[in-house]
Amino acid sequence: VMVKGEVELDMRGRCSAGQKVLASLVIRLALAETFCVNCGILTLDEPTTNLDRHNVESLANALVTLLESRRAQKNFQLVVITHDEEFVQLLGRSEHADYYWRVSKDSTGHSLIERQDIR
Repeated sequence: VMVKGEVELDMRGRCSAGQKVLASLVIRLALAETFCVNCGILTLDEPTTNLDRHNVESLANALVTLLESRRAQKNFQLVVITHDEEFVQLLGRSEHADYYWRVSKDSTGHSLIERQDIR
């Protein structure tokens, strides 16, 4: 239920696919923060799938906030598996993300793993 002004609106069936994905991600992040306060790793696989640019930016900002809150935790790592290079650049605006690993294939089909500066 959403409240707009003083009117309650039933939102069942009114969310876009992107809104549903974003809500799912927010719930997962909240659960991770609640149950894994001292966990050293958070992994997200293609978190921007079905998100519009505004929601991609919101997710990046939320992850930057998470990185900032966990900066004193020595064992914390954020692993993001994504094809969305703009998302990687948004995360790179944070002073807490310095590099990422790019996985690609060479001309023979073998995997290449290269460290890339995020800025």
